[in-house]
Amino acid sequence: MNKISKLLGLTLAAAALFLTACSKKPIRPNPSTTAMGPSTTGPLEPTQISDLTTDVGSGLDARGTGEITPGSLSVVEPVYFGLDRAAVAAGERSKLEAAAKWLQDNPTKNLVLVGHCDWRGTSEYNLGLGDRRSTAVKDYLAYLGVSASRVETLSKGSTEAKQGGTDAEWAKDRRVDFIELTK
Repeated sequence: MNKISKLLGLTLAAAALFLTACSKKPIRPNPSTTAMGPSTTGPLEPTQISDLTTDVGSGLDARGTGEITPGSLSVVEPVYFGLDRAAVAAGERSKLEAAAKWLQDNPTKNLVLVGHCDWRGTSEYNLGLGDRRSTAVKDYLAYLGVSASRVETLSKGSTEAKQGGTDAEWAKDRRVDFIELTK
C-alpha cells in the first residue's frame, strides 16, 4: 500500500508540473504604445543643450559643410557602434581622443553624450542600449582623464532612427553624438 501511495503522489506532482508548464504565454505590449524615455525630472534640462537651430535652419551642419546627416550636430565626429553593441571599437577610439582634446581646448564647456540606436528592437531595449553606449563613451573619456563632471549622458534610443532602408543607413543610427552643453 505504501508503494501505491508514493506512486500516486508522484503521478499527481508530475501532472501538476505538466499543467503549470503548459500555461499560455503572456501577451507582450506593443512597442509603439509603451512609454519611452527617462523622466524629465533628471538633472539635464533641454534648454541647456546648445541652440543649433540657426545652423539647421540655414541648411548648414555644425561644421558648416551644408550637409545635415546623423551626428552632424556633434562638436566632434560621432562614435559609431556595431549592431547590438555598446563597447567602443578600437577604430573609434581616436574620435574619443578628439573629444577629450576638444574639452581640453574648451575648459568652460561641457558635453552631452547622446546615445542612439537603429530602429530594430523594442523602444525600452533601445533606450537601454543608447544609455549603455553613452555610458561606455563617458567611461572611456574618464579613462583619458576627462572629469566626469564635464560630461552628461542621454539616451534617445531609436526615437530618431530611420525605419526601413539598408544596413549602411541603419549603421548611421548606431552612434553617440557629442553635443555642447551650455551652463
